[in-house]
Amino acid sequence: MDQSFGIYSNRSWRTLSKLFFFFFSWLNEANEAELIQKIATDVSNKLNLTPSRDFEGMVGLEAHLTKLDSFLCLESDDVKMIGIWGPAGIGKTTIARALFNQLSTGFRLSCFMGTIDVNDYDSKLCLQNKLLSKILNQKDMKIHHLGAIEEWLHNQRVLIVLDDVDDLEQLEVLAKESSWFGHGSRIIVSLNDRKILKAHGINDIYDVDFPSEEEALEILCLSAFKQNSPQDGFEEVAKRVVELCGKLPLGLRVVGSSFYGESEDEWRIQLYGIETNLDRKIENVLRVGYDKLSERHQSLFLHIACFFNHKSVDYVTTMLADSTLDVENGLKTLAAKSLVSTNGWITMHCLLQQLGRQVVVQQGDPGKRQFLVEAKEIRDVLANEKGTESVIGISFDISKIETLSISKRAFNRMRNLKFLNFYNGSVSLLEDMEYLPRLRLLYWGSYPRKSLPLTFKPECLVELYMGFSKLEKLWGGIQPLTNLKKINLGYSSNLKEIPNLSKATNLKTLTLTGCESLVEIPSSIWNLQKLEMLYASGCIKLQVIPTNINLASLEEVNMSNCSRLRSFPDISSNIKRLYVAGTMIKEFPASIVGHWCRLDFLQIGSRSLKRLTHVPESVTHLDLRNSDIKMIPDCVIGLPHLVSLLVENCTKLVSIQGHSPSLVTLFADHCISLKSVCCSFHGPISKLMFYNCLKLDKESKRGIIQQSGNKSICLPGKEIPAEFTHQTIGNLITISLAPGCEEAYSTFSRFKACLLLSPIKNFAFNKINCFLRSKGVEISRTTESIYPFVSGGSLSEHLFIFCGDLFPEENRSLMDVTPNEILFDFSSSDVEIVECGVKIFLSSGIEVGYCETGGNRNHHIDGEAEAFKVTQVENSKHTGHWSWLRKLRLGKKKMKNNKTELSSRPVSGFSDLTRGIFIRYQEPEAVELTKDERITDLSSLLCIGSLVVCFFLSVFFGQPLVVSVLLLFSCFFLQMQ
Repeated sequence: MDQSFGIYSNRSWRTLSKLFFFFFSWLNEANEAELIQKIATDVSNKLNLTPSRDFEGMVGLEAHLTKLDSFLCLESDDVKMIGIWGPAGIGKTTIARALFNQLSTGFRLSCFMGTIDVNDYDSKLCLQNKLLSKILNQKDMKIHHLGAIEEWLHNQRVLIVLDDVDDLEQLEVLAKESSWFGHGSRIIVSLNDRKILKAHGINDIYDVDFPSEEEALEILCLSAFKQNSPQDGFEEVAKRVVELCGKLPLGLRVVGSSFYGESEDEWRIQLYGIETNLDRKIENVLRVGYDKLSERHQSLFLHIACFFNHKSVDYVTTMLADSTLDVENGLKTLAAKSLVSTNGWITMHCLLQQLGRQVVVQQGDPGKRQFLVEAKEIRDVLANEKGTESVIGISFDISKIETLSISKRAFNRMRNLKFLNFYNGSVSLLEDMEYLPRLRLLYWGSYPRKSLPLTFKPECLVELYMGFSKLEKLWGGIQPLTNLKKINLGYSSNLKEIPNLSKATNLKTLTLTGCESLVEIPSSIWNLQKLEMLYASGCIKLQVIPTNINLASLEEVNMSNCSRLRSFPDISSNIKRLYVAGTMIKEFPASIVGHWCRLDFLQIGSRSLKRLTHVPESVTHLDLRNSDIKMIPDCVIGLPHLVSLLVENCTKLVSIQGHSPSLVTLFADHCISLKSVCCSFHGPISKLMFYNCLKLDKESKRGIIQQSGNKSICLPGKEIPAEFTHQTIGNLITISLAPGCEEAYSTFSRFKACLLLSPIKNFAFNKINCFLRSKGVEISRTTESIYPFVSGGSLSEHLFIFCGDLFPEENRSLMDVTPNEILFDFSSSDVEIVECGVKIFLSSGIEVGYCETGGNRNHHIDGEAEAFKVTQVENSKHTGHWSWLRKLRLGKKKMKNNKTELSSRPVSGFSDLTRGIFIRYQEPEAVELTKDERITDLSSLLCIGSLVVCFFLSVFFGQPLVVSVLLLFSCFFLQMQ
C-alpha cells in the first residue's frame, strides 16, 4: 500500500465525502469551465494538508489552547457554544484563529467570520448569506429568509468561529439556537462584552488572562530584539516597558516593533512618550470599546481614568453620589466590557487609563476641559487664572514641575470644581485664596497657609486631607458636614484646634497623628456615632479628651506616645484595638474592665506602668513593652484567650513565673534582668524570643530549647545542644542516608534546626533562609524572622532554633528523586552563622538518626533510634511522584519495635524479589509474617518457578505457543501480587 495513503487515508475519505456533498450542487451549472474551476478549487482546498505555521512561537498560546480543551468537550455529541472573553488587545482573535486552525480539519464544515455588523433586515440576510457562502464554499449563493442557516446546517457537524462580536443581535442572526446545527457542532464566540454571552445563554466562558511577567517580557523581546530575552544592557529598560504596557500583548508587540533596532539611550528617551501618549495602533483598538459606551458611561470611564483608578467601589460610589452617573450599574457595564475590573476595588488597565486621559486632552483648551491631569497645563491654568466652569476635577502631581505660585484668584471661575487633588510636593501661595468651590474632595498635602478661605463652604466635603500642612485651624463655627466621611490632618504640627464636628454625623475616620500643638479633642465628638477609627498618636501636648461618652461604632483608638496624657480614653465600650503606650497612664481602670468586653488588642506599656491589676478577659494580644513591671501580673496569667504577649525591653522584669494556657507567642527581647521562665506551655508555641536576655538560668534555657512543635526560638547560647544529632561548623550540612534508610520517612517528615549566631552591632531586623536540596534539586525552602520588634545589637552569641517540613506540600507533586542525600544550606544577610545542627522526625513525631553525616564536625548520639534499613527494590519503570516511598512491596513487614534493624546482606545469585523473600526466611526473628504474607511469598516463588519451566520448554522442546501462554499467565500472576 502506498505510504502516503496510509498516512492520510482517514482524512482523504472525509475529504472525498465533502466533495460528493458539493458535487450535486454543481450539476446544474451551465458553464463547464466554471464547473471545472470550482471542482479544482474545492479539491485544492480540501486536500491542502500542509499544516499552518502562522502561530508558531506565539508566547503562551499553547497554554490557552490547552485550557480551552476542557470547554470544548469534543468527545460529546451535544452542540456547544463557547465564549472567549477579555479586554481589547489581549489576544482573543489570535487565540480564536489558532483554535480554528487546530480544529477545522476535524469538522466536515467550518467557517471563521471576523468583524460583523447588523443594522436592518437586509444586513441580517447579507450576514447569513456570507456565513453560508463561506462554510459551503459557494460564491453566488442567495438566501431569501432568516431560517436559511438552520435549513442548510441543522444536520451538519460544523465549526463556526464568530470573532469580535459586539452586539447580541449578531449572535441572534448567526447562531440563535443550538438546534440550527448538527450533533457535535461547536460555535465559538470571541468578544469584549460578557453581558452578550450571558444574554445569549452561553455559560461556558474562557476568560483570557494577562500573560505573566516572564511571558510579557518574552512577547516584547520577540518584537524588539527578534529573540526571547533582552539584549545585554537592555534588561532594566525592557522591564520598564513591560510595566508601562501593563502586560497587554497588543501594547507589547506594537511598542516592541517601534523600538526595534534602537539604541538603549533611544529606548530611555522614548519611555516618557509611552507614559504620556498612546501609540496610534493601540489607541485605535482600545478606543472602539470606549466609543460604543453611552454618554453617561463614557463620563464614568473618564472619572475613573482621571481620578478614581485603584479606589474602592464604596469610595467612588460615595464621591459620585450627587451625580447622574448611576455608578453601580455603570461599573457593571464597564466591567462586562472589560474596561475595568471590580473586586471591591476598581482597577483600570494603565493603557485604558492613558486612553481616557487622551480623550480629555482632546476636549480643547486646558481651562475648558472636564479634567486637568497634565502638570504643566495645570500650572498654566492656576498661575494665569484660566480655569472655567467646565473644569470638575484637577489631579496635580506637583513633583513633575519645578516651582509653582498659585494666584489667590486661581479658583474664582471654577464654580463646578468638585475634586481637587494636590500631591507629591508643595506650592507657593503668597496670599490667602479668595475662593474655593464647594468641593467633594479636598486633598492638598503641605497646604501653605494658616487657614482655609473664609468663604469656603465645606458642606459638600466627603474627604478632607491636609496632612503636613501649616494650618492652625480649619474653619470657625458649626458647619453642616453630613457628607464628610474622612478627615486627615496628620503631621500638621501647627494645628492648635479642630473645628466643631457635632454635625459630622457620618464621619468614619479622624486622623490627628503627629499634631504636636494640639492640646484638646473637643467634646463635640460625642455626636460622632459612626466614627470607627480615631488616630491621635504622637500628639505630645494632648492632655484633654472627653469622658463619659460611648461612641457606638468606635473600634480603634491610637493615642500612643501622647506623653502628657494621663486620663484613660473611656470614650467607647466597643473598642477592639487600643494603643496607649508611651503615655502617663498607670493602670487600666477597674471600673470599666467589665464593660470593655470587645477589646482584643491592648498596647499599654510605658515607664509609668509599674503594675497591672486589671485587664479585660477578651484580650488576645497584650503589649507591655518598655514597662517597669518586675513579674508578669496575675491578671495577665489568668487571661483565658491570650495568644500573644510582648514584654520586650522590660528592663526590671525578673521572672516570667506563669502564662496564659492559650499563649502561642512570647517576645521578651532585651529583658536584661530576666532570670527564670516557666516553660509549662499547654500547646504548641509559634515563637519564643529571648534576645539579649543574658541572665537566663540554665534550667530556663533547657526548658525553652526542649519545647516541641515551636516554629522559632531565639535565646543566648554558645554551643549547639547535643540533641541535634548532626552538627557542623559553618552554614552547610550534608546528611547522607544509608541505602534503604529513606523508606523510613514519609512526605510528612519534619526537621528541627539550631544555628549558632555571632554577636552583631546596630542590628534592627534579620531573616534566616534555609534551603534543602537533594541531587541538585531544591526540595524545600524556609524563611524565618528572628527579631521582628527590637533594635540594637546583640551582646553575645545566640541560638536560633526553628522547625520545617522536609518535603513541603507544594513540592510533593513535583519531586521524583530518591533523597539519599540532603543538603541543608542556611544563610543570612546580616548575621554570621558560626555552627549549625539538625535533627529529623518521622511523621509520627519519633526522632530518628542517620547512618552518615557530612560536615566539618560530625556528631551522632549513642542510644538514639536508628533509621530503618530495608532492602531497596529497584523499580525503574515507576513514573509516579516520590518513587522512593512506593517501591514494589515484598509483603507488609511488621516490626517488633522501632529499633529493629533488617539485614541488608545480599544473597548472591538471586534477583531483588527472590533475595527479599530469602532474607525474610533467613532471619525470621526480625520479621513476623502473617499467614497471608507466607501465601504471597509462596505464590511469588511459584511464579518464578513457572518462568524457569517456560524457559526449558522453549529451549529443549520448541513449544513457543505453550511458552507464550505460560509467560502471560506468570506475568499476570506477578502483576496481581
